[in-house]
Amino acid sequence: MSFILNIETATKNCSVSVAKDGKTIFCSELAEEGYSHAEKLHVFIEEVIAKAGISVQDLNAIAVSQGPGSYTGLRIGVSAAKGLCYALNIPLIAVDTLQTLASQAGVTDGKIVPMLDARRMEVYSEVFNTDLTVERAIKAEIIDENSFQEYTDKLYFVGDCAEKCKAVLTKENFVFIEEVKYPSAQAMSKISFDKYQKSDTVDVAYFEPYYLKDFMITAPSKKE
Repeated sequence: MSFILNIETATKNCSVSVAKDGKTIFCSELAEEGYSHAEKLHVFIEEVIAKAGISVQDLNAIAVSQGPGSYTGLRIGVSAAKGLCYALNIPLIAVDTLQTLASQAGVTDGKIVPMLDARRMEVYSEVFNTDLTVERAIKAEIIDENSFQEYTDKLYFVGDCAEKCKAVLTKENFVFIEEVKYPSAQAMSKISFDKYQKSDTVDVAYFEPYYLKDFMITAPSKKE
């Protein structure tokens, strides 16, 4: 029997779950425009542990969203996860944020494209098969009418980019699942348990979030 605490803070959704053998027992989460992660995260951690009827000493591992995503959100989540791992002397598991998001699509055909908003028409994206194996690795890219044109399979898009991307991604095989907007710690449970069983952990001291800062930064114009 294993208990894993899952922490997801890469987006506006501050989300924490406790899972037993890969199945979520309880999850607390809140998505707000103001990014309330610093105030909510530790409250949610205490809440899910209490409602699961266990103590922190019962935890076998901590899983944290590794990114890509919000710089501040990722730092808050990783700092909390590392602190718990140090205090409890248990392993740290890093989970691909976009894989978590893809797992929430709930489809059995085609391919899944999780996308997280960066800015303007820029997104962080990845392409998965329905078994959550990677079809195309993570990219930081600018979306236009030519994006994903090479795919003939049905593509299911999930994430917080539907509003800005639907106007340009208009092929008949493109489907937007708009209700799946943010990654959730509830969906991390199976992924983190699979990694735990394989001893697929990271070094607590040296682990850093995956920020994926590949976009060109342009200098501001000089004022007269």
